[in-house]
This record gives sequence, C-alpha cells and structure tokens, in this order.
Amino acid sequence: MSHDGVRLRAVMRSVAFLTAGALAVPTLAACSSDNESGKPLAGQDIAPVGRDLVADGGTLNWAVDDVPETLNTFQSDADDATTRVAQAVLPAMFRLDAQGRPQRDADYLESAKVVDTEPKQVVLYKLDQRAVWSDGREIGAADFAAQWRALSGKDSAYWTARNAGYDRIEKIERGANNLEVKVTFSRPYADWKALFSPLYPKDVMGTPDAFNDGARRKLKVTAGAFGVQKIDRKDKEIVLARNPHWWGRPAKLSEIVLHAVPLDKRAAALADGTVDLAEIDPADASRIALAGRAKGTNTPLQGASASPTSKDENKNESRQKKKLSKKQRKALAKYLRQQDALRAFTVRRSFEPAYTQLALNGSEGPLADERVRRAVARALDRTALAKVVLAPLGLPAVPVGSHLALSGQAAYADNSGALGDHDTTEAQALLTDAGWVPGGPLKDKGEKAAGAAGKKGKKSDDEADSEGGSDGQYIVGEDNKDPQDHTKKHDKASGHGGDEGSKHLADGKQYDGRKVKQGGAPGAYAPKGTAAPAGAKTGVLAKDGKPLTLRFVLPSGTGSESLSAVADNISRMLEKVGIRTEITKVSDDSYFKDHIASGQYDLALYSWPASAFPATDARPIFAKPVPAADGSLNVEQNYTRVGTDQVDQLFDQAASTLDEDESAALVRKADARIWAAAGSIPLYQRPQLTAARRTVVNAGSFGFQTPVYEDMGFLKKGAKVSPSPSSGS
Repeated sequence: MSHDGVRLRAVMRSVAFLTAGALAVPTLAACSSDNESGKPLAGQDIAPVGRDLVADGGTLNWAVDDVPETLNTFQSDADDATTRVAQAVLPAMFRLDAQGRPQRDADYLESAKVVDTEPKQVVLYKLDQRAVWSDGREIGAADFAAQWRALSGKDSAYWTARNAGYDRIEKIERGANNLEVKVTFSRPYADWKALFSPLYPKDVMGTPDAFNDGARRKLKVTAGAFGVQKIDRKDKEIVLARNPHWWGRPAKLSEIVLHAVPLDKRAAALADGTVDLAEIDPADASRIALAGRAKGTNTPLQGASASPTSKDENKNESRQKKKLSKKQRKALAKYLRQQDALRAFTVRRSFEPAYTQLALNGSEGPLADERVRRAVARALDRTALAKVVLAPLGLPAVPVGSHLALSGQAAYADNSGALGDHDTTEAQALLTDAGWVPGGPLKDKGEKAAGAAGKKGKKSDDEADSEGGSDGQYIVGEDNKDPQDHTKKHDKASGHGGDEGSKHLADGKQYDGRKVKQGGAPGAYAPKGTAAPAGAKTGVLAKDGKPLTLRFVLPSGTGSESLSAVADNISRMLEKVGIRTEITKVSDDSYFKDHIASGQYDLALYSWPASAFPATDARPIFAKPVPAADGSLNVEQNYTRVGTDQVDQLFDQAASTLDEDESAALVRKADARIWAAAGSIPLYQRPQLTAARRTVVNAGSFGFQTPVYEDMGFLKKGAKVSPSPSSGS
C-alpha cells in the first residue's frame, strides 16, 4: 500500500468572513448541478472490451497487501482485501458507478425505493427471483433482519466496527411475498442506499458467535459470481472460484487468486509471473514504462530517459560493465532479466477515490489559534503541490476543492473559497493579527529551538514521542455550544467510534481516548488587506519569546517518497511567511497509532477515501470532539481535533433529508464551514497506478467504480484492444 498521501474512501466561491471566526455562507442552489459536480478528473483505465472478446477460463493472479484477518467487512480489522473478497462473493444492493454514485445491482434487485415517508420512512426492496445463496436458499427478509440486528448497536455482544444507518431502522418484515423486504425507519435516513451492501447470510449475522468468529477465516455460504474456495495463510493467498450456481452473466475467469505481496516486492512478482495485476508505486511504474521501450535502452547504466544508443555509446556501456564487481554484474543481470519480463506489462493510470490532505492539529500550541491555521492554508500553493505528485505521472494536477466529495460525485463543489486562495500577504497579516512578530525577541531556550527549526531530518521515535503531548485544548471553532447530536463513545471491543462509516487509509486503528483539557482558543480573521508591520522582514516569527515552529510528522516506509517531496515543498512555502517546520519521520507501524491518532504532531499528511454517502461516512472525520464521562476526549476519527456545532448539525440534517438534491446542498454547506475552520487542507486526489499483463482486460485502475468481477479475464487470441490514452507503454 503506497503512502503517497498515505491511504481510506470522501472528496469538492466567494465567502465573506466576519470577526471572531463567524462565517457568512453563500446561498447554495437547492438542486444538484452537473456544473458543480463536474466529472471525474480521469476515467477508468481497465482496457475495457466486450465480453465476446474475453477468453473463457484462466486464472487471474492479483496482488493484495496481505491475507485479510477477517472476511467480515463490518469488523474493525477488515481491510482492502476483505472488501475485494466481499465484492466478488456477496450480494450488494447498490454498487458505485464510474462517477462514484450508487446504482442498483440488477442481479439482486428488481427495484428499491422509498414507498412512504409519513408517519415514517419505509423502503421496499423487490429481489430478483433467481437470487439464492450457494446452499440453495432464497435471499430474503430473514437475511436483512439478521444483519440489522447484528449492526444496530443494541446488542454489545456483536463486535461491530460501525452501525451507521442500521441504528435508525425500527423493523424489517416480509412484504407481499417472499421476494419483497419492507424496511421501516424510526428516523428519516437519506443514505439508505448504503445499507445491505454487502449483505451477509443469516448464518453469519444470526448470532454473536457466528458474527464475531464464524466469518473471520471462512465464508461457507456466498451469493456472487465467485465463491471462496480456499484461504491459505501459509502461502498467503486466497482462491476465489467461479460459482457454478451464479444466475447472472457467467464469470469469464475460472479463478481469481489474491496473493499477498508487499509493495516493494511487486515488480519482482510481476516479472517472475507470480501476479498478473498489482497496484504499484511510481518507481515501479517508471520501470515498466522503461521496459516497454526498444531493447538496449532499459539498463540502469543509461537511466530512464536514455535515448537510442550509438555504437560509441554501446562501447562505453560495455567498458562500464567491465568495471563492475561480480556482485554488481549479478545484480545487473537479474535486473535486465526482470526488465525483459516486464515488457509483458503495461501501467494503467487513474485516480483513487481518495484525497491527500495536510492535517493541522488544533488541540494545542500555535495551531489552536484558527488565525494561524488559516495562515498556514493561505501560504500553500495547492496547484504547485498537486503538480509535484501528479504531473510526472501524466495525470491532471487539479487541487481537490472539497473535504466531502470528489469531482464527479453528486455532492462535489469547490468550496475552497470559504478559506481563500493562495496569498502570502494575507497569510502574514493573519500571523501578525495573532501576535506572531517577525524577528521578535527569543528566550534562551527559544533561540536554540529556532536554530534547529530549519533543520529537516529523521529523528528517533523516542525523540519524537518526547516532543509535544496530547494534553491541551479542543477546538469548538464557531461557538461554544454543546453539540445537538452527541457522538457515541468508542466501542470498547473494537476500538472504533460507533458511527464509523469510513476508515483512514493507513492502519485502521482509532484514537484511544487520551486525557485532554477542555477549553477553546477563539481567533479572529484578519480584515482583508491588513498588512504586516512596515519594514518587517519575513524571518523567525516569535510570540512571548517562543519561535513559531511546527512539528511535521511523516511516515518513512516504502512508497513515502512522494509524501516527502510534498512535505519539503510545504515547508518551503511556510518558511516564506515566517513559519518554520521540523520534519520528523517515523515508522509506518507507529505513524497513525502513535502520532496521528494520539495527537502527537502539528502537521501531517494522510489520505481519506471518498464516499457516495458523505453525510454518514464523513461525519466521524469532522465531528466536534466531545468529553467522555471519564474525562477523556472522544475524537472519533477527527484527528485534527477541530470541529464545530454547525458542521455537526449540517451533517445531521443532510442525513435526515430524503430529497437527494437538498441533502447534497447541505453537505456542501458543511464543507464550506470545514474549509473555514482550517483543520485540514485537501491537496490532490491520490493517483492509482496498476501494473497489468497486456492480455488482462476489464481490470486495472478502477477509479470510483466497483469492479465487475464476472467481466474480468484475458483477451482472446487474435483479438485487439484499443490502448487507453493514459496507459503506460
């Protein structure tokens, strides 16, 4: 898994600010507009062909990060591989299309719609009469009811990671016949299409023991184009076999084998034939592109940009080879053999349904003042930062304009204007207004800190842990009122917030409830045009004898090179307005658990996934932290600790509004307020690079869309596929 932005699934002008953080939000249209939503920045890159051009049979070997600990997607340790298996073998009432919007899955559903709103919301599902489990039993109301009871949150014996939406269901009953399922809600729920996707059989959901343990290592009963044939933890692979009882379009492949292959081993696994399909990092993408060139231009002696060689150049290369040691020649020979094998692959490029953000920890220190957070945001040239990562890959370098949706999704709109564009003069004015003075006097201890502030480099985890703490203030932003809808405490068994609809894209671990002080740190927005003190130079900014230095924490593992490049550029941009940074690199294993989730950072880079249901899934990420009974602070997934009552209320309204256009408008309003609070700054949509054997079709970089497993396969002999304009060759 690449740390380019560190990996989960959420993603879109002019707003006037008043003093003391009050925000005047512009009136938003009551209906969703295609102009606002736009279209995806890049389409799928999967070598699409008609099913008549796909060979019947064959095994697709597909790389995953690891063999999943559980096959139950509703448990806290579920991961991307868990999702991949569930998509292939289980029913889903709705799947996402290429624009990240939910669409009815006709293999399971004839129809699904809200049939009543008064006195309560009622959704009627009409199932396809052919839809059966692999044991021959019809899919029906009993399965829906068992999943609701398991995920409702009413029975703590079920170790669930989330219950959002299921907790609003009042009852589930059979409709007019066995093919109808009638779901009645106790409260209106706009994101009802998110429910029952995937749907597990009642055998899995029926009892706590079956839920907690029964589906972790095996799925005996399935209902998809494939079934789980074998899980081999010794050889680290999962075998999915074609389901002979599948009633939909027959799967083209006989098997899909998911192999656990670390990111830094994937080029070798591709070259030796272990896998046919694998997400890769930019370095491996360059290797594959280089391998696709003419022979004689792909040795490390020449480099990736070498041009066709002349006789003299070949002689020079030969002389260089003779100077190599025996070990070096052996390594070179191995590299060349791999490059030869990599000619059989191409790189399919798109965007992941996720964005990379700069997180600003607002719990204490300088960033507790929203003026400083806004200054950081105004100092950033987000377009330039996007170019650092995306331009070398040939992808559009367009900054993300929303925290809650990505371009193409219904809720997307660019609300970054609520904070303001890149403007170093305004950034300096905000810092001046907050009391940070250029060239101000420093205390002795501060002078030492200032001297070290500009030095960027790696520190030990012990050094990192000694700096800063999680004790401090939590931000209430626009006001100090209690939230209207108190968020639930973390489930003790799972370590997750009760309404978790999405997961952060690193280790899946949540905030563990550290002790923090209560209080707020209100800040005023500097009037537009406020200038820094006359004649002042942008140097070390100081306040009360302390320099303005922010601790910037980054992961150090494989695939983190792009993050480091982005961080270096951010540091230079901040230095221009007088903010110094200290970059600390930590191990991937401790990055989220010991630093992000526990609040041990000032600045950090990590990613959040896009969701088709932001009112539900994004709420825990931006909910205002609330004190728990034991004095700890429940931050859910809001690792910046910046939140407001207004944002919480807008999420609640959006989740309870059954008019889809009105709900999208409320989500956009919430996003404008999130921008204004400046707790997190979306930078760019994450690139998705997938190496695929050239004969593999209907698979690669899927973008938003749920993969169609039954259409994947290998191109028939003699058939041709038109190359994608974004694919590497």
